[in-house]
Amino acid sequence: MVTEPSPEYLDLKARAAGSNLDSDTLLATDYLNHFNEIVMLLEMVPDMPEIMEEVKAWQPKGYVEHFRDSTIADRELAMEAYAHVLPVYREPFDHTVRQLDNVIVTSIQLLERYIEAGDADMLREQATVMSRMIQRLLDTASGIIHGATKTMDQEEIDAIIAT
Repeated sequence: MVTEPSPEYLDLKARAAGSNLDSDTLLATDYLNHFNEIVMLLEMVPDMPEIMEEVKAWQPKGYVEHFRDSTIADRELAMEAYAHVLPVYREPFDHTVRQLDNVIVTSIQLLERYIEAGDADMLREQATVMSRMIQRLLDTASGIIHGATKTMDQEEIDAIIAT
């Protein structure tokens, strides 16, 4: 059974045209900047282990919370629209964000362990593997923001983390 979009969704869809939000999904790629920053830091850890304190300061941040703290012009629209994102986009998007949060937290713990063990080779290898995994998840999230509905399989993520 297909349900008709709500009047609120249709209003937000019209308001999203010409904004930083995708006018179909009502999601904004600006949210992914929260994750892009940590990817950049994780990639730097093997060459600059002292940056690990900054890496450990990273915390998951919800979509609305991100925009509440943001300075982009469409921040109010992004916060309002999130409550009206259609489930076909909202569910895979939220699932992918949870995967991102979990992989990043796991990555930070792994890299910290390799620094403490003085294992520079494993530190470099895992920083690369985890950064690539996070980037794949970011690509998935970006695709959803632009209308895709496919997520990454959790078994695939677990297999990569286990290497």
